[in-house]
Amino acid sequence: MPAAPARPLPGLDLQGTVLRPVRGHHAFEACVEQLATAIRLGVYPLGSTLPSERDLAERLHLSRATLREAMAALRQAGLVETTRGRGGGTVVTLKPRTPSARAAARTSPATREDWLDSLCFRRIVEPGAVQLAAQMDLSEEARAQLERAHDEVASADRSADHRQADSRFHLTLAALTGSPRVIEAVTTVQGTLHEMLLAIPVLDANIAHSDRQHAAVVRAVLAGKPDRARRAMEEHCDDTAALLRGLLT
Repeated sequence: MPAAPARPLPGLDLQGTVLRPVRGHHAFEACVEQLATAIRLGVYPLGSTLPSERDLAERLHLSRATLREAMAALRQAGLVETTRGRGGGTVVTLKPRTPSARAAARTSPATREDWLDSLCFRRIVEPGAVQLAAQMDLSEEARAQLERAHDEVASADRSADHRQADSRFHLTLAALTGSPRVIEAVTTVQGTLHEMLLAIPVLDANIAHSDRQHAAVVRAVLAGKPDRARRAMEEHCDDTAALLRGLLT
């Protein structure tokens, strides 16, 4: 027998409270965050069926392709299962199946609180770092180093290699400032971010989106556009934070 659809409390549109239209360039990460939050808060209880793909796409104002990518992320995280055919649908299971999903489920409240604080700190530190880097008179060697760091992220095939290259890329941006304290701050947030990323599935859609944002940051820094560099890094930090909040907290 198929699971019963989710039923909000009488008189309250809980779906409307939690699920809101998402912005275009934040669509995938924001969709994952909102749906995962709705599941964790019990808007869609264990064993209930999520609304149809069409209904969710209309409510969130996004394409079905993006919604399917978000659903795939939720399945990888063990939050839902999808069955096809008559009587099928996407059911809330809350059964982590991958090592990363099980690690996330074991995370203590204290660690989660520290992770959330680190995301706030990152939102201040890294956009400021790239803004400063874009104001520097970079040598040819420094410019080449940044381009190499970016190329290493974009060309990494294995997930472990990609995560390490990603960290090196962000540390390279910090190093361009020439400030030991900025480098120390970015090193700290990247260390915590690495722990968080290890606790979620590797999501191809997020990696592709992240790579495009990296490229935008590099272009702005090398062109000497500090405000543009800062905005690009803010978007990158915001999208990563949305994904992590949805899957980990």
